Amino acid sequence: MAIQVLSAATSATTSFALVELGLVFVGLGVLSWIALKLRISAVPLFLLAGLSLGKGGIAPLALSEDFLNLGAEIGALLLLLVMGFEYSAQELVTTLRSKWTIGLVDLATNAIPAAAIAFLLGYGWVGAIAFAGIMFVSSSGIASQLIRESGWSRSNIAKRASSILVFEDIVLAPYLPVLAAVTLGLSALGGLISVGLALVVTLGVFLIAMGREIPGLKTLAKSGPGPLLLLTFGVALAISGAANIAGFSGVIAAFLFGLLLTGEVAESLRSRFAPLRDVFSAVFFLFFGLSISAADVFQVLPAAVLFTIFGIVGKFFVGWLLGRDFQDPLAWRRIGAFLASRGEFSMIIAATVASALSVNVREITLGIVVLTSLFSTLAIRALRSRLEV
Repeated sequence: MAIQVLSAATSATTSFALVELGLVFVGLGVLSWIALKLRISAVPLFLLAGLSLGKGGIAPLALSEDFLNLGAEIGALLLLLVMGFEYSAQELVTTLRSKWTIGLVDLATNAIPAAAIAFLLGYGWVGAIAFAGIMFVSSSGIASQLIRESGWSRSNIAKRASSILVFEDIVLAPYLPVLAAVTLGLSALGGLISVGLALVVTLGVFLIAMGREIPGLKTLAKSGPGPLLLLTFGVALAISGAANIAGFSGVIAAFLFGLLLTGEVAESLRSRFAPLRDVFSAVFFLFFGLSISAADVFQVLPAAVLFTIFGIVGKFFVGWLLGRDFQDPLAWRRIGAFLASRGEFSMIIAATVASALSVNVREITLGIVVLTSLFSTLAIRALRSRLEV
């Protein structure tokens, strides 16, 4: 009798959790539709929805938080995995060779001022290193979305903006393990081992992926979408989890795994993973907002605005360097607008160091992401000529 009652109670809890989850996804769908109608990125809306459903929000979620937590982890992993499909190791090496000087300027004009501001605000060395990464890396997801929606996907403007996005993604490969080592307070030797491991793994993947394909994948892809999709997803999850256990960044491990899948296989996987990525990335942005109190965000809003101003100026300077040779005077401004948004990577960095800092790094980062993504969207709309409207 007791077992039946317990079973019934568990069933009821599960059913209510399913109802709650269903309403959450309906809400995310409505917000995506609103974003499409307004022609803005849906990311700020997802974050604001998370704030309203989180601690101190209008209607805090009670039953589905565990699922959303795991879903957010998968969302971050899929964002990086699909990004790995977008590039080949050869393309990344070519980008490094051709754009490394401007990439270093990007690093100097965005990471260094952010680190200085963080240090002056009293966030310490860990905070300085964290905010250097948060403000250095643009949101590849938001930038890619804006490029597609603007109709400039095949333009030289998009190619030059993408080259910097790729450079930033490459820099993140060794940066995240370094940040994890600093956050965990590892010794100098432990930190060197962690950084060395990150560099060796990254270099190894590049060497393996240069012009090569994993044997048997083409045959597997031709046999049908199901086996390849399931195997890729399963391997990505396992690699990410194992990397986290080993002290390496799980999301970067997923990115490197994506780099190994090239050519027709990557093309096939990219189209099939896109809907899955969109679902779980929405959960990722929502969950980030859930873990934060809206009142705390308002308290740190001045700091977020300060970081945002310097961050936008830095990216527009990089845009000027990339596009100053165009005859169209709007070209470099458009590149700057594409690069100005911060998003998924910035939030991953903030989540990595949140437990090691007394400052509200997640709250500040949420403010930065909302402000910069809205600015990028509005700036792109303002920079369209009459012939393009």
